[in-house]
Amino acid sequence: MVCTKKTMMMVIMMMVGVYGGNRAEAQARAQAHHVVGDDRGWEVASDVASWAASRTFVVGDFLWFAYSTGLEKDSVVELNTKHEFESCDLSNPIKMYTNGLDKITLEEEGIRYFASSNPVSCKKGLKLPVEIKPKSTAVIQSSSSSSKADLAQEPTAPSSSTRMCGSTLVIIGAIIFYYIGI
Repeated sequence: MVCTKKTMMMVIMMMVGVYGGNRAEAQARAQAHHVVGDDRGWEVASDVASWAASRTFVVGDFLWFAYSTGLEKDSVVELNTKHEFESCDLSNPIKMYTNGLDKITLEEEGIRYFASSNPVSCKKGLKLPVEIKPKSTAVIQSSSSSSKADLAQEPTAPSSSTRMCGSTLVIIGAIIFYYIGI
């Protein structure tokens, strides 16, 4: 299956429409879906540190890691400590994520450490500390922000990677069916 940017955009627009239609407007701040690295996804070239610098992560938000799977994969590991994170010590991860499109719920405030499972990529900067703030912080920030564009957005897979398009479309379809309850 040849995946084009137009096809991916159509699927994403459907997801946002379906998901957005099922969201309650009464929430002070909707749960945000943060697609790590935006269009580039989870790869060294996406500069995830800069990507994260402009975002606020709040209890109840979701992180989405989108990456290609295969022999030279940069899947995601969650690490225990700042020291493991900084030194790229991948020997004792809390959890490994290997699906190619992983959704992680940010359930409690604090700092979580994510890194590439590939030590070379980790040392090149493919790692992400996520500081999760309490919901009360989100309500204050939401009321001072007039933009709804950052709220409750569904993920997009990296548009530069056609090799993961087929499986990504299947996963995206499953997410759509999950949210509409089919």
